[in-house]
Amino acid sequence: MFLRTLGHGPPLVLIHGWAMHSGLFAPLLEHLAGDFSLHLADLPGHGRSGSGTALAPDAIATALLPRIPSGAIWLGWSMGGLVALQAAARAPAQVRGLAVLASSPRFVAGNGWDLGASPQVFAQFATGLAGNYAATIQRFLALEAVGAPLRAAQLRALEARAFEHGPPSAAALEQGLALLQDADLRPAVAALEVPSLWLAGRRDRMVPPAAMRWAADNAPGGRYLELDTGHMPFLTEPARVAAAIREFAAGID
Repeated sequence: MFLRTLGHGPPLVLIHGWAMHSGLFAPLLEHLAGDFSLHLADLPGHGRSGSGTALAPDAIATALLPRIPSGAIWLGWSMGGLVALQAAARAPAQVRGLAVLASSPRFVAGNGWDLGASPQVFAQFATGLAGNYAATIQRFLALEAVGAPLRAAQLRALEARAFEHGPPSAAALEQGLALLQDADLRPAVAALEVPSLWLAGRRDRMVPPAAMRWAADNAPGGRYLELDTGHMPFLTEPARVAAAIREFAAGID
């Protein structure tokens, strides 16, 4: 997996979401690089990473943990939140804290869980991938941007950045959708041994804030913060997100 390091200070890992790459965090980096040593990973089959590692939270966490300094805070956005949560659950002695941004331990409703998205949403993405990859990703980005004050030009710039390293592999896209549909890490939330911060977007159409509040309430030492954003708070409120991360880090020193 591709891993880039920049900045100065205690280690902070940033893990992106489905169909994206770590370059999407660019608006956030300028607010964090002076306070943290940032470790940005591209998920398997995404961005500049090959497909040698399975696109599964446990496999990714297992591959990344030896490459990350001990005592790091792990931040995951959207699907990346599952990876960060798995790393914290798997190696609490190595993970100093967990920051989850617009992510849920279970993305899809069902199995006694009504705080997720409709299964039909992900089924539509799966059908679209088979027909027109680029149009499907554009629809996904448009849905992610709902609730964010993005003009048409900003959305086009977001699309350009998303495609700047070429498309994710078809297998990675399909595996990622299956992961979002099937993953259920609710037991890992209750068993967490590290402090956690759950940052939700009030107008998020992908991850209901109530799901993140549930996670914060059920995680020992969990904290909840709700921002007036959509699914991509690091894009529209990078300074506010960075401030929340700094405050969280300072509180667990």
